[in-house]
Amino acid sequence: MFESAELGHKIKKSVYEQEVPPLREALLDAQLRLAESAAFPVIILVGGLDGAGRGATVNLLNEWMDPRHIQTHGMGEPSDEELDRPMMWRFWRALPPKGKIGVFLGSWYTWPILNRVNGRTKAADLEQSMERAKRLEKMLVDEGALIIKFWLHLSKKKQEKRFKELEKNPLTRWKVTDRDWKHFKAYDKFQEVHEHVIRHTSTAEAPWLIVEGEDAHYRNLTVGKVILKAIQERLEQEQVVPAKILAPPLMPAIDNLHLLKTLDMKQALSKDKFKVQLEKYQGRLNVLTRDPKFKYMSVIAVFEGNDAAGKGGSIRRITGALDARYYQVIPIAAPSEEERAQPYLWRFWRHLPRKGRVTIFDRSWYGRVLVERVEGFCAEVDWMRAYGEINDFEAQMVRHHLLVVKFWLAITKDEQLRRFEERQRTGFKSFKITEEDWRNREKWEEYEQAVCDMVDRTSTLLAPWTLVEANDKNFARIKILKTLCECIEIKLKELHEEGIDYLDKPKKDR
Repeated sequence: MFESAELGHKIKKSVYEQEVPPLREALLDAQLRLAESAAFPVIILVGGLDGAGRGATVNLLNEWMDPRHIQTHGMGEPSDEELDRPMMWRFWRALPPKGKIGVFLGSWYTWPILNRVNGRTKAADLEQSMERAKRLEKMLVDEGALIIKFWLHLSKKKQEKRFKELEKNPLTRWKVTDRDWKHFKAYDKFQEVHEHVIRHTSTAEAPWLIVEGEDAHYRNLTVGKVILKAIQERLEQEQVVPAKILAPPLMPAIDNLHLLKTLDMKQALSKDKFKVQLEKYQGRLNVLTRDPKFKYMSVIAVFEGNDAAGKGGSIRRITGALDARYYQVIPIAAPSEEERAQPYLWRFWRHLPRKGRVTIFDRSWYGRVLVERVEGFCAEVDWMRAYGEINDFEAQMVRHHLLVVKFWLAITKDEQLRRFEERQRTGFKSFKITEEDWRNREKWEEYEQAVCDMVDRTSTLLAPWTLVEANDKNFARIKILKTLCECIEIKLKELHEEGIDYLDKPKKDR
């Protein structure tokens, strides 16, 4: 795979100096057109061997392009804050918005490769990391991103020669570290892992381009021209009306089973019993979140449900049992301009909690397969692929000891009407009812079908849905508190079984 990069490509200085000015001008023009259109983001990954010119290449891109529209991220050792969350969190935070260019020096491939070469992980771990990387890139491309991946290569002899040349010069000696020589000794192992990763992650959506790194002139011109061509071609494509993409239909259940209609909506709890059980489960929840092992996990509680189903009241019963310093409630409304400029899941990734914390989502990422589906705010192919993207998102959270507990609060159509009318009559509740709520009632059956499809396709072993019969608020609130306590207890038991030594190990490839 790397043979073509070892052919000794060289560009004369005179040719280089002649070609750079028009290339820089064209890059700036393309960058300006990209910024003005704000049609898509550009994500550039610069990977490769030590001494192949990765840092110099990134510095040159910043020199050649408008710094207002390019963001560079050197993804080195993860911080404690980053280690507290799934590995991809640090990259999601750094994704460029539409109209901008994001350059990553070090990427989601870096630590899986290093951990495999250094023997910290097994071959199966590397395979899983590659699959996560491919799914991420597929999703980013589906969301409109242009991904350009460069791998800067040097042969073993050229790498050794490069290190020795840098060490001879007092001005560049600092560029070669003990770590570089350590990696050089493992060159063959790196080569084996690199080739495996590149071969399996060079996809139609995001192919790798291998560039010889010995000659800086050749490297710089190659990288610059590839970026220019990719952006120009994509800008031209944006001017063409895209063909309509059709998704395969969702097939109805052959037994005609309607999930929501199987719920017993008559379940209720008296006021006196409610008070007793509320005190019991709020106390239990408080004790559980103060367990010594709780600092090794975090909780994400997701609340979805019919309008007026009682999500807010249920959330308040949970927060009433928690230390205000360690929880956060995230209300999800229509996306802002900043959020619309990013991939759909970006605004949810950014709110993932640190370990030892609780984050409650009042509505969530399921809006894509509910409101956006029913109201036609996104294309069919987008909400169809969202099921898989959501399952992958939740799997990454669970894999990093984030407990995901999902509640759907269900009420009947008649009960919703009663609550709507009560809200209109009560002054301090009138703000809760809007024209949009009344319009949504007209699509009751469509929303019911969307909910059934959502539960069917996203209730997984890792993150199952809990359906809550919410016609009686007292019953619903106790069921939610009890379920949350039971889920935390199960997770804490798992952590106790894993042991403190295991949990205290830092994990760079999670």
